[in-house]
Amino acid sequence: MLSLANASRVGLAGYFYSNEMSQIWRVAKRLQVGMIGVNEGIISTTEAPFGGVKESGLGREGSHFGTDEFVNIKYICLGGL
Repeated sequence: MLSLANASRVGLAGYFYSNEMSQIWRVAKRLQVGMIGVNEGIISTTEAPFGGVKESGLGREGSHFGTDEFVNIKYICLGGL
């Protein structure tokens, strides 16, 4: 079933039901979508990043991940001041 789901040109969200944690992690890692709902139909919240993959877009909106597209991260190491 994963190959059928991943054959889609879009990948905003995927949903499935399971009570087995090993299956949840295995499917979630392989499912080519930006958001996953496990045993839940409503997964959007302001705290969670919103976005997809493939033709569903690049990047994320919302949460602190939404600003990543607009900033350049710079590392500064100060020694012996």
